[in-house]
Amino acid sequence: MIILRTVNDVRRYVSEQKGRHASIGLVPTMGALHAGHLSLVEKAVKGNDVVIASVFVNPTQFNNPVDLATYPRDEESDFRLLSEAGVSAVFAPSVEEIYPGGVSAHSGHVYDLGSVAEVMEGKYRPGHFQGVAQIVSLLFRIVTPDRAYFGEKDFQQIAVIRKMIETEGIDVEIIACPIKRAEDGLALSSRNALLTEEQRKIAPDIHAALKESVEYSKTHSVRATHDSVVERIDAMPEMKVEYFEIVDGRTLESIDEWEESPWVVGCITVYCGKVRLIDNIAYRMPK
Repeated sequence: MIILRTVNDVRRYVSEQKGRHASIGLVPTMGALHAGHLSLVEKAVKGNDVVIASVFVNPTQFNNPVDLATYPRDEESDFRLLSEAGVSAVFAPSVEEIYPGGVSAHSGHVYDLGSVAEVMEGKYRPGHFQGVAQIVSLLFRIVTPDRAYFGEKDFQQIAVIRKMIETEGIDVEIIACPIKRAEDGLALSSRNALLTEEQRKIAPDIHAALKESVEYSKTHSVRATHDSVVERIDAMPEMKVEYFEIVDGRTLESIDEWEESPWVVGCITVYCGKVRLIDNIAYRMPK
């Protein structure tokens, strides 16, 4: 595996690979890698001749400076894991390389992300998805991959990225990959490393509440299902639901009746202490 630090290095490498007609898969990450990231890499390795992973903590998608400052970083471990997983090259630039002249000098372009970016995370983290669209579009234009791989834990993010490539006219296939979970059900996340030992013991109750609510939903209304999940999680020590929305899986618009959509997903964000955790679950899937 080779390590690329500059945009020019990446473009030179990609040009060489495309010169021999190699297909390229991209796995964008912010580092602090875990088995969830590696499952994306595994799928990318199987589907492409060359896999490039990016490791970059993007400041423009953090609306909370404390969250940015405390985001876990471990470049040495990340590189080792990526190499062992079969990644061909890792792009690990500095902030200055991605945003020459400073972050503020690159804030002019506003991405047309539609209504999928205005709900849930978009409501609670103003500017977050503009930052996501900014860095992902930059990576797509630098790497020019055939395919890019994202985890379904960030369900809304995938919808936003699909909208972004549509409006920006970027030709890349987006591959959504299933959530990777710990044995106790907790969705794997880099932020899990910030949990205390006691918080790590109770955090799996997020998924447990969602999973049990699927059966509950078969005999109860959308509102009753929503309330049962929120009440259960909020009753746990150190746990507080920021939002829980039951939405159409395509438009991300909230539904009132199960019959409104063939694809219904519950998306949740919970604070476990000061650590913000997200998860989702499907209630109805198209046949």
